[in-house]
Amino acid sequence: MRILNFGSLNLDYVYQVDHFVGPGETLSTGARTVKAGGKGLNQSIALARAGAQVCHAGCLGSGGELLREVLEKDHVDTRWLKPVEEMQGHTVIQVNPEGENCILLYGGSNRCVTEEQIDATLASFGEGDWLILQNEINMPGEIVEKAYARGMRIVLNPSPFDEKLKAVDFSKLAWVLVNEVEAEQMAGTQDPEKAWAELHGRYPELSVLITLGKRGSVVFRRKPDGTEHVYQEAMKVRAVDTTAAGDTFTGYFIAGLAGGEPLRDCMELAARAAAESVTRPGAADSIPRREELEKAQVGT
Repeated sequence: MRILNFGSLNLDYVYQVDHFVGPGETLSTGARTVKAGGKGLNQSIALARAGAQVCHAGCLGSGGELLREVLEKDHVDTRWLKPVEEMQGHTVIQVNPEGENCILLYGGSNRCVTEEQIDATLASFGEGDWLILQNEINMPGEIVEKAYARGMRIVLNPSPFDEKLKAVDFSKLAWVLVNEVEAEQMAGTQDPEKAWAELHGRYPELSVLITLGKRGSVVFRRKPDGTEHVYQEAMKVRAVDTTAAGDTFTGYFIAGLAGGEPLRDCMELAARAAAESVTRPGAADSIPRREELEKAQVGT
């Protein structure tokens, strides 16, 4: 069993601001940094730091070689990264004094995935392997179809939630991981129980995890004899930067699932990792290693 993350890679241009810039406003920033990010890269780093063996596929654009180096530093297998001429995908991130952020995303190289690349990548994977997808690359529907045909276990983090997702057959997914806003976009409600009922009615084979911000997270796992339901409280910490908190949670949670750990343990460790990440600045840089969590007393 292996884990393939077919996902985005971004250069993150992070600006510290007193408040988020408004319409017609020009705002001076206190500091600017350039970091490795992208939901795909962040989740691969989180998987690796959680102890999983992960392969990352995607498109590496002009100016993005740093991103390969970042992945390889954490022993992520990058042989399925395809160099392209398009400018590297990037984000412009504002972070306020409370650690909240707002993000402007430019797809760039992340929108250069081709059918030939999908076929060449998936040829190395098959029955029982895990596939992790976000919605920051093009052709997610085609990737799902081809991976499902190969017997892969598919996990989708449908963020950002947009029109491209109409091409995805959700009945072929094993897991969907969403926040409460995305849950409402998918199911018409932010209430976790109602969202689960709606999604389970549409896709009986699907399991769902919903993150609830400061209220924690909840998971509904489909089982032959019913539903396994676990609620996890959020850890109380002082936030510095929340940029990669969701990706940290996702990586740790999937690493636990793929490793056969009990669902409650997967949730608890993912929550601890996400809490630790928000106490640090940056995206990939903020993701803790599992050995750190085993020593730390996050939230106590």
